[in-house]
Amino acid sequence: MVPTIKWAVNHMPKTEDKNLSLMSLAEAKKARAFHESFPQYARTPLTRLEKMAAYLGLKELYVKDESYRFGLNAFKVLGGSYAMARYIAKETGKDVSELPYSVLTSQALREEFGQATFFTATDGNHGRGVAWAANRLGQKAVVHMPKGTTQTRLENIAKEGAQVDIQELNYDDCVRLAAKEAAETPRGVIVQDTAWDGYEEIPSWIMEGYGTMAMEAGEQLAEGGSERPTHVFVQAGVGSLAGAVVGYFSNLYADNPPVFVVVEAQAADCLYQGAAAGDGKIRTVGGDMETIMAGLACGEPNTISWDILKNHVKVFISLPDWAAAEGMRMLAAPIKGDAPITSGESGAAPFGALAALMTREEYKDLRADIGLNEDSRVLVFSTEGDTDPERYKNIVWKGLEK
Repeated sequence: MVPTIKWAVNHMPKTEDKNLSLMSLAEAKKARAFHESFPQYARTPLTRLEKMAAYLGLKELYVKDESYRFGLNAFKVLGGSYAMARYIAKETGKDVSELPYSVLTSQALREEFGQATFFTATDGNHGRGVAWAANRLGQKAVVHMPKGTTQTRLENIAKEGAQVDIQELNYDDCVRLAAKEAAETPRGVIVQDTAWDGYEEIPSWIMEGYGTMAMEAGEQLAEGGSERPTHVFVQAGVGSLAGAVVGYFSNLYADNPPVFVVVEAQAADCLYQGAAAGDGKIRTVGGDMETIMAGLACGEPNTISWDILKNHVKVFISLPDWAAAEGMRMLAAPIKGDAPITSGESGAAPFGALAALMTREEYKDLRADIGLNEDSRVLVFSTEGDTDPERYKNIVWKGLEK
């Protein structure tokens, strides 16, 4: 039996929304200025799929394509690099605005700060970003990956000079291992985009780093003459990216925010489960969390982000693998006249959800709940390209879902 898409309309009680300020326009601008100082920086494309929008019954459809980010094929480096810079700034008594790339990579800063070891857990993209940034900033990186991780993703991290391994643990247990080792290591620092009680500063910096991507998308929409998007679809693992995107656009369009839809892998749908319960309390998912959406296979929410999502998201979607795979294929081979987009398993989840609910009669109630129709202008985020090329080919070329 083919698993179905599940969804929960947000009826959770609102909070004082104290974390929304993390994603203020001023904070996003500060992170953006930092990323612009990198010689590798360029805005990633915002692709308008005009023919696909018509096919799906929408007015406009835009895809923010992060497969071009810093040559790393994914958005994650934005958060890890910014958090590392903020940490170094704090340790040296500086503001991050005083530490552009040229200063961070200088011998003078190396002599002042020395060397730290940045620990992290990852399915691939976040760890690669941390390893890449550490390599360029003259720092050390130790990366633990959960079971089921492909060798290709491990090799991409090893190429950046990090110490990396695949553990017989799920993602959340890898996070605990990285945190333990960081605590036991002189000048050890855990750089993780999930937050828990007592570990909130670095995750908040990572979320602010993701604000660069959201800020770019807002600019590109305006430059293209598009009005405010009526709907924003974004994927969630621990929820840091989702909280960053939802938080930024809630601030940007404070008077009339879009409808926000958060999409999770069904095998790790902790946010959906919290929304379905309706009480606002955190729910966790354990076990192996087997899914093609490796980047979303996280069972314990970021506490900072969860607060933002509770206050601003309309619907949480629990997405089966087939819908993400279908989204990958549709983006790779769109309707003639639209540009193809290489979107990986986790990257294509929001578009896969949108395509399924717009084309399948069984999801008409979900369409109604979200208010999607021929007047809708939809922004979706494709957060990665073919980060595992063989798996990508198997899904897109051979029609497999593994």
